[in-house]
Amino acid sequence: MKVDQPLFFDVMSYANQADRDVIRMVSGNPDWEPPEALREGLRQYADQDADTFQYAPSVGLPRLREQIAKYHNVSEDRVIITNGAGQANYLAMSIALDHTPSGEVFAPDPGYPYYQKRTPVLGGTLKKLTLDTDGAPDINQLQQTVSEETAAIILNSPNNPTGKVYTAETVKKIVELAEQNDVFVISDEVYHQFDYSGQFTSVLEFESSHGIMTNSFSKSLAITGFRVGYSILPEPLVEEARARNMLINVSVNRPGQAAVSHALNATDEAYFESNKHQLRERIDTFVSVLEEYGVQCVRPEGGFYVRVYPQNLGGTLENAKHMIDSAGVAGMPSTAFGDDVDDWFRFALTTDRISDAAHRLGEYFVD
Repeated sequence: MKVDQPLFFDVMSYANQADRDVIRMVSGNPDWEPPEALREGLRQYADQDADTFQYAPSVGLPRLREQIAKYHNVSEDRVIITNGAGQANYLAMSIALDHTPSGEVFAPDPGYPYYQKRTPVLGGTLKKLTLDTDGAPDINQLQQTVSEETAAIILNSPNNPTGKVYTAETVKKIVELAEQNDVFVISDEVYHQFDYSGQFTSVLEFESSHGIMTNSFSKSLAITGFRVGYSILPEPLVEEARARNMLINVSVNRPGQAAVSHALNATDEAYFESNKHQLRERIDTFVSVLEEYGVQCVRPEGGFYVRVYPQNLGGTLENAKHMIDSAGVAGMPSTAFGDDVDDWFRFALTTDRISDAAHRLGEYFVD
């Protein structure tokens, strides 16, 4: 089976080859500092005995699992450390499709493209989880289309790319629908630390035997390169998940886990609040400047991505390349997030050149 790579790589490659200054707003790589305690954890780890440089337990270091379990108020047995949220999602999807072979996987549309790409790789049938005009899942559509052929419903809140934060009522209705149809809900909550609406609701709050939560420290600790994520599974799935995780992954890098554990123990809440405040300011600046040019934007409720709707300019790869050449700003075209969306661009606010980027785009879009 031929698998196409996501358009992220095309846009980033084109930007890297440009012969002009380009402000890169493609990838969700935080540009802010990780907590100092994380660096301290790495330095301390380097001086440990050689036996600590060997395989970590497949499920993850006990101390880190204990910290995660305490934070989410769940049993430590339910926590599995994974190679980032990506592997956590892969693990959850493989379990769901093992229970319903060749089953349907409802993935958000528009949505993070890796869900869509992984589904056929794992032998599933991709179905679109339609989002309403506000970016929330269309419950009515789900109720009409979920069946015994469905393996999983994937949620992502705060959502990438829409910036929508799902309400407790929305998550509850989807969990209830999943339970009625013996379907798994896989809830990717990697942006949960960046909720500006105050309404973020984890799937864990409903204590469902059909809810799987995936997460990562990549964004919250600004360490996308460390690849330390985790999954929290219902008790009936734990044994199967542990065996499957060992076969897929063996174990996650030990120094990264140890450094994250040290950072969680020694980092004040002010670190997370400061980063969230900074992103709020970037959103305000970016949106305000573009609106001064008369360009329509969608202010996110969570995460750090802004959708921009330029008039008479479709969100295609070709236009994304032209924007790099002419405006010197790289953003993701909407066609990267679904087949039926082609009228917007998504910009990651992971640069301190927000005002400059907004002015470049404003002049480009109204030219």
